[in-house]
Amino acid sequence: MERRLLLVSNSTLHGGGYLQHCARHVTRFFGRDVKRVLFVPYALHDHEAYTSTARDTFSCMGYELDSVHEAENPVDAVRNAEAIFIGGGNTFRLLKSLYDNELVTEIRRRVLEDGVPYMGSSAGSNVATVSISTTNDMPIVFPPSFSAIGLVPFNINPHFLEPEPGSRHMGETREQRISQYHEEPDTPCVLGLREGSLLLVEGNKASLLGTTKARLFTRGKPPVEYDPGSDLSFLLTNQRDSGPEGLAL
Repeated sequence: MERRLLLVSNSTLHGGGYLQHCARHVTRFFGRDVKRVLFVPYALHDHEAYTSTARDTFSCMGYELDSVHEAENPVDAVRNAEAIFIGGGNTFRLLKSLYDNELVTEIRRRVLEDGVPYMGSSAGSNVATVSISTTNDMPIVFPPSFSAIGLVPFNINPHFLEPEPGSRHMGETREQRISQYHEEPDTPCVLGLREGSLLLVEGNKASLLGTTKARLFTRGKPPVEYDPGSDLSFLLTNQRDSGPEGLAL
């Protein structure tokens, strides 16, 4: 079975509602074979309110939505899911809850072995990668590991942005923080997804979708900009110290 992933930078874009900016990509991704989507609301504290928001949105798109927090057995819920959507919020809280409920390995198996479609937004995109080491979030809880689900061999930085022109802020930029991450050995590429961008993965093909560019950071190399519509399939090779040609250095 081929993996199918839709990794979204942000759930809400300025001026629109929840998932409104990417709704057509979501419906195209899940298609009409999927009837029910399993939602994972662990990244936010109020699971009920979060589920209600997601359920209303997915209902408008033509899908029933079940939440894993409502299931008697979360592992069984993942095992029986037609599709999985993990929403945004705090990435540390999300990953800890995934480990606490023994879902990391099961989600990986369902997606990579059974071909179950996986959608993530913000924190949900973070946990689809190698690790959560490039999240923007505060470590409000401590997961047993920073290692994530590992559906792709690189990391993502959602909500990537540059400093505002003329800003007097003297703290590190997002790019500087990613460079600090790459000062450590054996660190994978980091794809900076600006708000409004999303990555579609189908088997060994990856495409940048949305309305904004993405910036790719590779250890020891200058960053590279990619326009919407770009083929980023090279990211699906082993990305530890690899270049944009997809070849290990």
